[in-house]
Amino acid sequence: MSELTNVPSSHSWSRGCFSRFCVFLFMVVQLLPLLSIADAQELPKLDLGDIRETHQMIPMRDGIHLSSYMYFPKGDGPWPVLFEQRYADIRGEHTRRAAARLASAGYVVAMVNYRGTYLSEGTWVGYRALGWGERKDGHDVCEWLGTQSWSTGKVGTFGSSQAGYAQNFLAVTQPPHLAAQYMVDTGLSLFQEGYRIGGTTRPNRFKSLSQVCRNPVDNDRLLEEWFAHPHYDDYWKDEDCSLHFAEMNVPCFTIGSWYDFMNQGSIASYQGRQFEGGENSRGKQQLVIGPWLHGRLNKGSKVGQLEYPADATWPEEQHMVRWFDHWLKGVDNGVEKEPAVRYYVMGAVGEKGAPGNVWRETDNFLFSDYRSEMYFHEGGRLSRDVPTEPESSTSFLSDPLHPNEIPGTSFPGAADARAFEQQKDVRTFTTDILEAPVEWTGRITAELAFSSTAPDTDVIVRVSDVYPDGRSILIVDYPHRVRYREGFDHEVLLTPGEVVPVKFDVGWISQVFNKGHRIRVTVASTGAPLYEPNPQTGKPLTIDFPADAASATNTVYHNQTHASRLLVPLVK
Repeated sequence: MSELTNVPSSHSWSRGCFSRFCVFLFMVVQLLPLLSIADAQELPKLDLGDIRETHQMIPMRDGIHLSSYMYFPKGDGPWPVLFEQRYADIRGEHTRRAAARLASAGYVVAMVNYRGTYLSEGTWVGYRALGWGERKDGHDVCEWLGTQSWSTGKVGTFGSSQAGYAQNFLAVTQPPHLAAQYMVDTGLSLFQEGYRIGGTTRPNRFKSLSQVCRNPVDNDRLLEEWFAHPHYDDYWKDEDCSLHFAEMNVPCFTIGSWYDFMNQGSIASYQGRQFEGGENSRGKQQLVIGPWLHGRLNKGSKVGQLEYPADATWPEEQHMVRWFDHWLKGVDNGVEKEPAVRYYVMGAVGEKGAPGNVWRETDNFLFSDYRSEMYFHEGGRLSRDVPTEPESSTSFLSDPLHPNEIPGTSFPGAADARAFEQQKDVRTFTTDILEAPVEWTGRITAELAFSSTAPDTDVIVRVSDVYPDGRSILIVDYPHRVRYREGFDHEVLLTPGEVVPVKFDVGWISQVFNKGHRIRVTVASTGAPLYEPNPQTGKPLTIDFPADAASATNTVYHNQTHASRLLVPLVK
């Protein structure tokens, strides 16, 4: 540059051209990343009718921008705004069409990716940037949407699973423009209903999240963080929305599904907001639970291998529009006056006149408080009789290197479970044929008298409805890592051979077991890949499965000294 400054004045035009060229070159270099993003923003052509689809990078308080695809109705507005926040891809045809349908009801709809995923800038930290920390991404998205010229200032949120979690995190931050929410199959605690289930770890399941990250290494680092915190400590409390119901202060409609392990999160979310929430939350919550699997826009009558009556269908999109029309547009459609709780009592399908398969309504959460006991017995029998045998137990092998198989990564409810039950290291306990229908509506708890030859192991408990033709239709199950039997905030390893109590909630249910059916409880210690095996060494748990994983013999006792049982919500 020193040479350029000495160029004679007659060549000043050269200096000017060169300077402009340098500025141009600098701009091109700066724009290259943006151009690649712009290319990535180009979506396949899709006929969305009158709906206008655009891409928008939404600014956060720390200068990071989140990627959003937005859908505008025909006209000039302003309109109320609805948004969904998730880490999964928001660019698929199904997602785009669903957003356009919602926009056609007179809303601007924004589909937003979490920070660090797909086109969103920043570092992927899971849910940690959504809530009440230094970064409040949900709050900032809501306030940006609520203050645009095309917005009425009324904002609502919707979505299922990960997008349900996002809504709970958001509600805690109380953004001024948030008016209402609509959650499906949601969760509250990432330690209990997400990264872990019943204390069991799921590294292989969550290694896959590197696929959604702009920088896959971010996910590796996050996994290391989780495993650096093996117990429920302050780290996990920072991702537990159940500690913040008092700050949640908006009306919310929640959908839960009986065939979903996260149903506990849906129910707890409703209960906490309805009875512990702020002034605009208490008394303005509604809950519906039906015979469905986990997910969104799948609340129909065909579930797994079962076909329920047509009225088991929940019109999710249509009802969501009614809910938001009232709370965001002020439409007097009566939706806020409907029963606080509606739940579907499941019954046998394909059996004429079978009891159940009906909706019930209540103004409160009045599931049965009555607890009946169902005891395990010798020979795989299940009954209400207390065991009287002086010595009686059932043992099975737990081999993490050769586990029992439960295919897939989703709970396989509403389907025949015999393929699992017939595996050699699985044990079942079944009632006699029922002489009259039996209804369970409420929460099931397992209380096992248990021992192992290993210092740590897992227990999986399942409940099925056994049809006269032998099908064992799985309703609910849950695993529990035995080192956490005295609480998730610390571990207590087993002394080999010592009989200890292991108590945990299996899940929620509303089922009429018909006359001629039987009730079955299944017990095992492995079921992979759904439940990733416990190495059973008692050592700290690791991301990569250790080479020294050990097999064990596990025993469930059912005698007069040590009785194993389920506490069940029997409806008299």
